Amino acid sequence: MTQEVRDFVVEKSKELIDAPTCCEELREAARAWLTAAGTEKEAAETEKYLAELAEDIVTVDGLIAFAESEGGKKVFGEEKAQEVAAHAREIKAQGARYCDCPACAAVEAILEKKEQITA
Repeated sequence: MTQEVRDFVVEKSKELIDAPTCCEELREAARAWLTAAGTEKEAAETEKYLAELAEDIVTVDGLIAFAESEGGKKVFGEEKAQEVAAHAREIKAQGARYCDCPACAAVEAILEKKEQITA
């Protein structure tokens, strides 16, 4: 990985850690990767991190399904769940594949550079 790509992943990882929508497992994976960046442990942590990123990103269809579910209504509240589902349909119509919350946006940006990260 080039220094430019590493710097990008560092920046996006910090955004991810700070994102209120980031789950704790992914936050921990980001911290572990940041600690390992530039060390002999980086390759192993990169593999784990990329797997966690891919596992935790939410598709726009997944967001719609969750927002419309009973679980989504409990998390967001009835009115907000409807707003989230409507927003997700809107961004899907515009071509989005993933949720656009701060956490998913950071994950998507990192995953878009996967080939450069693993090179």
